[in-house]
Amino acid sequence: MALLSTGCLQNPNAGGGGGGGTGGNAYVDGGSADGDKVVTILGAFGGDEEKQFVASMAEFEKSSGIKVQYTSDQDFTTTIKQKVNAGDSPDIALFPQPGGLLEFAAQKKIQPIDTFLDYDAIARTLLPGLLDVSRYQGRVYGAPMRNANKSLIWVPKKAWDSGNYGQLDTWQNMVGPVSAKVKASNIAPWCMGWGSDQATGWVGTDWIEELVLKMYGPEVYNDWIFHRIPFNDPRIVKAFDEFAKVAKTPGQVLGGTQAITATKFGEAMTPAFATPPKCMMMKQGSFYQSFLPASVKKDTDNQVELFAAPEYAGGFKGKSVLGGGDLAALFNGNDPDSIAVMKFLSSDKFGVPWAKAGGWMSPHKTFDVANYPDNLTREVAKMANEADAIVFDGSDVMPKVIGSDVFWKQMIAWVNGQDSKTTADNIEAAWPKS
Repeated sequence: MALLSTGCLQNPNAGGGGGGGTGGNAYVDGGSADGDKVVTILGAFGGDEEKQFVASMAEFEKSSGIKVQYTSDQDFTTTIKQKVNAGDSPDIALFPQPGGLLEFAAQKKIQPIDTFLDYDAIARTLLPGLLDVSRYQGRVYGAPMRNANKSLIWVPKKAWDSGNYGQLDTWQNMVGPVSAKVKASNIAPWCMGWGSDQATGWVGTDWIEELVLKMYGPEVYNDWIFHRIPFNDPRIVKAFDEFAKVAKTPGQVLGGTQAITATKFGEAMTPAFATPPKCMMMKQGSFYQSFLPASVKKDTDNQVELFAAPEYAGGFKGKSVLGGGDLAALFNGNDPDSIAVMKFLSSDKFGVPWAKAGGWMSPHKTFDVANYPDNLTREVAKMANEADAIVFDGSDVMPKVIGSDVFWKQMIAWVNGQDSKTTADNIEAAWPKS
């Protein structure tokens, strides 16, 4: 597999060396009391995902005698910054965006993983490129604990098969003739919801990132997310205009533009399983399986079909994947309990109950795929393994003020009527100058 990710050659903070084990091994001393057999963890996932995370830690807690106290916070990006700045950091934080993690690494608030993990061993088992997204000045600060494939189109299998809507062989065919045929059967072609409390808008950023990747390939994509080209480069503006053919075109999305931000992202596809379906296709990451209706989750192989987001005709040639995931970071560098938890979280043994429940994939190539509950999940993992190019979610890598704030908010303004160029200009104007 050829991999073009946010790796050493793309990341402006990257340095040479595998583990980047340069410099001393001094420890950061945040978090709770050392050696107290209690480890505090702050993360963004809640609901069923929180339940499965807790379940995945249960056996470890029993065997180690360490109690893990997980706190879910939907406003994670704001809360972690407030806690760290106030000297009240958790022992471990699970970052959905490496951009925020890298800011703390620059402040020397996070322990480099090569001081407490066998870097070479973990690098051999992980999917290539995942360690590089949290590399700062030659050292890696985040340990991947969840992987996501975001280049997926979800459809209700039975309705899709009976409708004979055509092939998703190119992006243009998908949003053109295929969508038109779905619409002709009195079904909205697209299910879409961006609602996510303070993070509303992030779903829209994934669409833009997908289009930049598909239209121009990984080199331009990485130049864009690392700001080697401006955010308002004409090619990026064109990607917004391409997305408008779906999101802002009457009849394409269930409920129209007004429903997009009002619909919670976790409920976006539920109408697809009505009789008859109210919408048909949804672009969303592999983690969405845990948000499917309960009756669908019981029989995903027969109820759901997944397609890889297709190539853009005239764009990048080959299979490309927009990836993502969560990264565990250690704020209590000299606590043996926290280190023990980090070793487990970053291993290919973590996540078995979560994997069996659905909606979670290990970032490790060596994770036993028999733990996945269905062919659906195994197929998603196969797509990532066979991709010609993989990149990391761009808004997760961008500076936090952009990727976890301005980009989200400007997507909301865009879908509510703001034009593409103004949107891109506004984001470029907000990009940190230093």
